[in-house]
Amino acid sequence: GDYLVTIEEKGRATFLRAYVNWRRMSAGSARVCVRMVGHKMEESYSEILKEQMSVVEMPLSDPPLCVSCCPVSGDLLVGCRNKLVLFCLKYVAINQNLTVLDFERSLILHVDNFIPAEVAFCARHIAITTELDVLILKLELAQPSADRAERCADRGGAPERPQVGGVEEEDFSTHTSQFELDEFVVCEKPVELLGEESELCAIPVTLECTELPTEHTECFRVRYLLFRRFTPDQSPFGFCEETKLHSVQLLPVYRAAREETETKTELLSLFCFFSLPHAGYLYSLGRSVELISTYQYSEKSEQAVLTPQFLHVITSESLQCFTVRCSAAAAREEDPYIDTTVKACPPVMLDVCTLRMQLFIGPRALCHFKNHIILLTKADTEDITERRKPGRRMLSRKADSSKSRTHSEPEPGWNLYLINTVSTVQLYREMVDYSRTYENVKTESCIHLLSEAHLLVRAALMDPGFLDADEEEELLGAFRESCAFLGDCYSRCDTRDYHLALPYYRMSGLSVTEVLKRLVSEGDERQAYERGFIFYLTHSLNEDVNEELSKEAANQVLQIFCVADPVQLPHILCSPCMRNTCPWRAVKCLQKVEKTLPSVVLTLTKAFMALKMGDLVMYEHEMDSYKETILACGFAGQPELLRQRQEGMAVPTEFAIHLKETQPGLLVAAAVALHENSKMGLEEADAFFKMLCSNSENTIPQLLVDFWEALLVVSSEEEVLQELLLRVTSQYVWRISKQQLPETKPLKTTEDLINCCNHFGLIFPWVTSIMAEGSPSDEDCHEDISKLQSLLCSQSASVAAMLPVLAPLAEAGAVGLTVRVLCSTRLGRYEEAIDQLLERCPGAAVSYAQHQLKDESQAVWWNKLLPELCERSRVAGHACPALLSSLRETLSVVAMELELRDFLRLLPEDGTAAFFLPHLLHCSQKKLPT
Repeated sequence: GDYLVTIEEKGRATFLRAYVNWRRMSAGSARVCVRMVGHKMEESYSEILKEQMSVVEMPLSDPPLCVSCCPVSGDLLVGCRNKLVLFCLKYVAINQNLTVLDFERSLILHVDNFIPAEVAFCARHIAITTELDVLILKLELAQPSADRAERCADRGGAPERPQVGGVEEEDFSTHTSQFELDEFVVCEKPVELLGEESELCAIPVTLECTELPTEHTECFRVRYLLFRRFTPDQSPFGFCEETKLHSVQLLPVYRAAREETETKTELLSLFCFFSLPHAGYLYSLGRSVELISTYQYSEKSEQAVLTPQFLHVITSESLQCFTVRCSAAAAREEDPYIDTTVKACPPVMLDVCTLRMQLFIGPRALCHFKNHIILLTKADTEDITERRKPGRRMLSRKADSSKSRTHSEPEPGWNLYLINTVSTVQLYREMVDYSRTYENVKTESCIHLLSEAHLLVRAALMDPGFLDADEEEELLGAFRESCAFLGDCYSRCDTRDYHLALPYYRMSGLSVTEVLKRLVSEGDERQAYERGFIFYLTHSLNEDVNEELSKEAANQVLQIFCVADPVQLPHILCSPCMRNTCPWRAVKCLQKVEKTLPSVVLTLTKAFMALKMGDLVMYEHEMDSYKETILACGFAGQPELLRQRQEGMAVPTEFAIHLKETQPGLLVAAAVALHENSKMGLEEADAFFKMLCSNSENTIPQLLVDFWEALLVVSSEEEVLQELLLRVTSQYVWRISKQQLPETKPLKTTEDLINCCNHFGLIFPWVTSIMAEGSPSDEDCHEDISKLQSLLCSQSASVAAMLPVLAPLAEAGAVGLTVRVLCSTRLGRYEEAIDQLLERCPGAAVSYAQHQLKDESQAVWWNKLLPELCERSRVAGHACPALLSSLRETLSVVAMELELRDFLRLLPEDGTAAFFLPHLLHCSQKKLPT
């Protein structure tokens, strides 16, 4: 919108000109400023420049053949023989009040033996066509290197030029001229090379950087994206001489990022279109280069224009409109995971449709702007085929112009039409109305037509430049409605893509109740339900939905599954949506299913329904049908029997509440089965049991501790085990320190846990001897104390991680002593443990040593324990008989382990000889029997 560029001929010269600044031209002014590219305007002309149009001359060494403006940056690409010239758009500030548009020639792409007929340029992508060849390139930023010459002259072509289409590495022109001399026409083999393979096209491209070098100069390299060569059309529509490409285009599709104050756009996808007289080709240039649509025209085309929503084509007598798939491809570029149970989009490879065909006399040229089509026609009767008959190779523009000047007949009349296209919403409505003719037929045609309508609306929503708030809201409403219609189609039609009913209904925003009203006929008991509808209902009711169906709707769903998919009935009845189902009806339906397909989940569901009816006899009969272990696995098959989600929380059901009162062991076993089958995490179980037992956030119910203990028995994941050990230890410590008894009787005693769980070990004898000397208050929490000691006696718990949790028991009498000594022992601090025992319970020291001081730690007997006992016995004398008894036992052990000389060195010099003599005698005689 800032400039108009033209290729003009005057005399025998060809000019490239850009017209700028027409917006500020004063009314009636004919003043025009002509300047060269890069010419510096003097400040004295600034006032005049404000009110006059400027013509910018862009000199070229070769005549320009074609031009293209980048819609993203405004840069200009000019095609000449064997090269392309890039002019970058610049805005030059003359002063504070005047900014002038200018261009700078920045890059030349040299393409050997290549005469471009048309060129398209967008976002550094370049599409070039000759009569029958298409080449698409991309300019990419080159990696910086030390040598600027290497950076700015990067050869994009392959170093070796292999065969393509039967032509070897010599230039095409050599073959062409030789064959033309022999009066032959070359019909080369058609070729399509995509991605990296397109470098094999044997068309080398060399870059020449022409702008002045600066720190910010960007240097590029060429990446080949597509090369395609066609053969002359041998179809009955036209002669081979008439076959040549036209209407090459690069179409950008943007992503709109709406912020508080403005809408910012960024390039999302790019598409390339080009056409032969009877066929058009649309490629996606996204993550990969892919042909997404081929258009077959009913008659020979003159020109085509691609838009995000339509393809407009003119022929000799009509303006035709086709659907396009750009929005479907762009949607998948924006969201690679769009094809899920939450979102969907019609496929890119749908067959294209002709939307409209309007008759005109002599269409010649076509362009598109927003919702307008501009059509230029020429009303004459001359033979177009004869007038436009080209030679075997492309005729030069100079030859065409000289020929046109030889005819002096007056030109016939030209007509310019401005056609307003039908608004997106109106066309969408027409397509929906038309689709209703297929409603009762249940064919793919209805789905196809509604998919076209959906893509039409989606394309409009992806175009951020042309929407105001009201239009956007109207389009969003149409989008949701189209999703609902597609959901209806996939629900009613027996198609292989029936599963798409689910994502389309979700995108429509319809509730389950609203979908039922759309699809289920009242009072029609013989109505058949297709797979798509059942798939939608099954997923919607089994997943976390906050919708609660009315009694009528729930009974309706019950009847639907009784007819269409009775196997799913147990799972459907456990859905939170189905709370209002009549339990008596549900039991009747389940009994019918049970005759052919009995299962534990079905039995549990019948028991659940019996509870709702208050029929405890039926409940007990059903629960007695299987053993507890099988029932627990049944709950894992359908977790909703125990907990249902409400507003993101796991809420216990009536079934769980009843089990808590009557069969808490089964409830805990079921919860363990849920955890082991990844149906319930630890945090969710915490909330579940706290809510079930009506405990506050800060208190732990005994049933939750039972769950942790039961999970320790079966869990094998190390991270989970350490977390569970920490939790149960913390709870044991809290109860012992607070003298708090559990509110219910624990399901397992210490003996039970020791027998069935490796993480609970046998309690050491020395621990028992310490506890024998404990206070009577320790008996109040005997079970928790013994479980804690059993945990510490095993090798599973990480004592280092538990030390902060065990801190409250530091001064807790005998219990605290056992905990401290056990921790010191597990950490390998035997001398510290002996000091603690000798200080608080010397009678247990020898028992501890006999149990713990073995192998590598045996030396502690004579290096630590014997000297300590000797010293303490000397000080205490006969006042502490436990010390003397321990000393005698220690001397007996040491005398057996050491040689006599080593034993003598350990004995104190101030001791009583009579006391040590029996042990010395025993030590000297221990080798006599051998």
